[in-house]
Amino acid sequence: MAASHTVENVDFPWSQAKGRREGAQFFLVIAWSLEEPGRIGEVAALAGPVVLGRGEAQPDDGAPRATFVRQRPGEHAATAPLAGSRISRAQLRLRPRGEELEVTSVGRCPLVVRGAVVPSATVREGDTLVLRNAMVLLVVRRPQAMDPRLAYPAADFPFGAVDPHGMVGESPAAWRLRDDLALAARSAHHVLIIGESGVGKELAARAIHALSARAAKTLVARNAATFPEGLVDAELFGTAKSYPHAGSAERPGLIGEADGSTLLLDEIGELPPHLQAHLLRVLDAGGEYQRLGESRLRRADLRLVAATNRDPEALKHDFLARFAARVRVPGLAARAEDVPLLMRHVLDRTAETTPTVRERFFESRPGKAAHARVDPGLVDALLHHPFTHHLREIERLLWLAVSTSRGDFVALTPEVLAELARTTATATTSDDPAAPPPGEEQVRAALAAAAGNVSRAARQLGLKNRFALYRLMKKHGLAVPRDDEAGDV
Repeated sequence: MAASHTVENVDFPWSQAKGRREGAQFFLVIAWSLEEPGRIGEVAALAGPVVLGRGEAQPDDGAPRATFVRQRPGEHAATAPLAGSRISRAQLRLRPRGEELEVTSVGRCPLVVRGAVVPSATVREGDTLVLRNAMVLLVVRRPQAMDPRLAYPAADFPFGAVDPHGMVGESPAAWRLRDDLALAARSAHHVLIIGESGVGKELAARAIHALSARAAKTLVARNAATFPEGLVDAELFGTAKSYPHAGSAERPGLIGEADGSTLLLDEIGELPPHLQAHLLRVLDAGGEYQRLGESRLRRADLRLVAATNRDPEALKHDFLARFAARVRVPGLAARAEDVPLLMRHVLDRTAETTPTVRERFFESRPGKAAHARVDPGLVDALLHHPFTHHLREIERLLWLAVSTSRGDFVALTPEVLAELARTTATATTSDDPAAPPPGEEQVRAALAAAAGNVSRAARQLGLKNRFALYRLMKKHGLAVPRDDEAGDV
């Protein structure tokens, strides 16, 4: 297959970190806005001291005003000044200091950091600034400009919306993934997609097919874990007529069906090594294989796109070597700023299939798209949650929130809090009594999941009582919320 880009033994690395760190600086990302919900995903660069507030710059600002943009590779589309009436014209003063960001509240809207109302705070990447009942801002570090696109076609979908291949995200990690997929699609190589459960590996595989020269043919897909024991070769390579029994119909098998197209085998790590070996010959340049019951060789012009959540080194070494192109799909820890966009997408899709959800939780504004009314506490909690099943986990948590909310906002209900606490404890604690005490990030995640309730966070971390958590918070320099303010966002 002709290719404008050739990928030789490339293992795309983007998902293993929060992006390239060269020239990274602080940005604020709008994660939630009560009065301007359509601005989720916009970012403001903090190259130096800035003032954040409503409206245009003021003579007494004393520093440049934070300007929000819709950032994409090669694009910085400036948007209007903040217009929410709940925030002051000068609301926050922010000053980067190395790896930390100093924040001072100077407006009328209370500032909530780590569950406590504070006049000022020192925050880091991954923290949130909650302007009570007005906005949630996520603190991230990213390059001043995104890497230019090498292979992905021009973006022809609205900012924050689902792209033509079903993916949602405006973070640098999301855009690097799109480019990696397009570059792999333009090559002639078999592709191995690597990523944790629930990150969207199948979407990535389908995007590779859709962006390739094989897109006109139907993608053939199968989960390798579902092959019937003892019938794998028949499923893959097909059978001759009257094999294994007289009168049996001829079967082309997955290889035959995918001739001229793409074969997606999900969970390829579940295929035993001795069966991986059966695929070696058909994956070579000649594409040779035999149907069961036939003596003649057949040839198939196919591309194999395989996906796994296992360590790729667990695959048979010569089977792994056939995948010259490898793409790693990032988890949500590498693209936290996309979580609110994913939440919006999931709720929009839920409303399409469940009209009562739209009737109850969506608000229509004249001349603007309808947006779900979401509790900012829920957004804040999910931004700090240590996801283990990523997109599927967001879907599950939001359905739990929808089904247990009692008002007209999708809320951080007790049931959601309990589920967040359970999964956070599973992800961040150990049954080993000799295990070290929770670290700073574990403490932050537990407090976020518990909406700042110290007692609840202490329980989910496996600590004896809230005083043990107070000591850890003091050790890590985290603000200790007063009981009457805990969880008040």
